[in-house]
Amino acid sequence: QVRLVESGGGLVQVGGSLRLTCTASGGPFSYFTMAWFRQAPGKEAEFVASIPWNHGSIDYEDSVKGRFTISRDNPINTAYLQMNGLKPEDTAVYYCAADWSAVVPRSIREYDYRGQGTQVTVSS
Repeated sequence: QVRLVESGGGLVQVGGSLRLTCTASGGPFSYFTMAWFRQAPGKEAEFVASIPWNHGSIDYEDSVKGRFTISRDNPINTAYLQMNGLKPEDTAVYYCAADWSAVVPRSIREYDYRGQGTQVTVSS
């Protein structure tokens, strides 16, 4: 049973930084495409970023390009999302997701596994 656990969320001021961590267990992490999604109250879950198993074609949603960086450390089954220059509109619950496929559509429903989420709140 694959399990994903997010951590690192919190309250930060505009312009601040946070690093989210996703720790995986119960599956071959190094084979997964890993992704981050976020969901603000009353909205659909939104794609943020994804990274394939071989650190190849990393993909970012346009609004986070240049501010967020997704990375992974396969030997310790962990993925990260470094978030800099945070804005109030980044406020959401952030979810880590994993999938067996090398290429996955930008929809959380397409991913095989997801975590419980971690809250990020950016105050102005």
